[in-house]
Amino acid sequence: MESKENSIHKFSVLMSVYAKEKPIWMRQSLDSIFTQTLLPDEVILIEDGPLTPELHEVISDFQKRHSNLHVFPQKENRGLGAALNIGLQYCRNELVARMDTDDICKPNRFEKEITFMSEHPDVDICSSLIDEFVENIHCVHSQRTLPEHHKEILKYARRRCPVNHPTVVYKRSKVIAAGGYQGFPEDYILWINMILTGCKFYNLQESLLWFRFSYDVFRRRGGWKYAKDDIRAQWHFHQMGFTSFYEFLTNSFIRGIVRLTPNFLRIFTYKYILRKKND
Repeated sequence: MESKENSIHKFSVLMSVYAKEKPIWMRQSLDSIFTQTLLPDEVILIEDGPLTPELHEVISDFQKRHSNLHVFPQKENRGLGAALNIGLQYCRNELVARMDTDDICKPNRFEKEITFMSEHPDVDICSSLIDEFVENIHCVHSQRTLPEHHKEILKYARRRCPVNHPTVVYKRSKVIAAGGYQGFPEDYILWINMILTGCKFYNLQESLLWFRFSYDVFRRRGGWKYAKDDIRAQWHFHQMGFTSFYEFLTNSFIRGIVRLTPNFLRIFTYKYILRKKND
């Protein structure tokens, strides 16, 4: 299919990769970007510290075939938020689409999101639903759903992250004005800062991305360390004036229970309470 290219639809894709990424996953991710029905005019890739030879081979292969893939190596690993802040400085377009190097875009993702943003200039950030898969995209087991409209999103944000970060398209100037990525969790804090600076949100009610999921993530994210990090983040949201003291207490309590429960209960909560199961 011939790609749709129009100056109105110019946008950047922002990515970051680090040494532990699997080369085959990164290849699948980049393939999904460069086979879209609407192509980006630049892809900004931050190498977050030294990479493996296998990852360099994947990147080199795509650079040879796609002159709009711009790579910016960093001497040390500083984490996703810091890498994305660096990448934002290199993006030349106002509209920026986020993409992770282990996920897979559906073929019309950019066309749907960029067209929506172009037709709704009052919206500063949008995302979509995502299909969570294990091993391959034919093994989708759940879908991460979100409220659609701004008013509903504001209410939802007081309890949970209001957008799916792997699918967001946002206005670069609004992200920078809100302070960029900072703290823990870096994306959630950014969304709240954007809300407090008056940004308008929207979530497309269809899945535009396959999200690579592993229950090992939930096993690793249990324990006191993550519980304390959650409490600090919730206290920060309260100090920002975004949540009430009651919301701070209830959010901290619920998140603390999830972090400190045995792995099988945490996974059960995720599978049967926090996600829409795929039939």
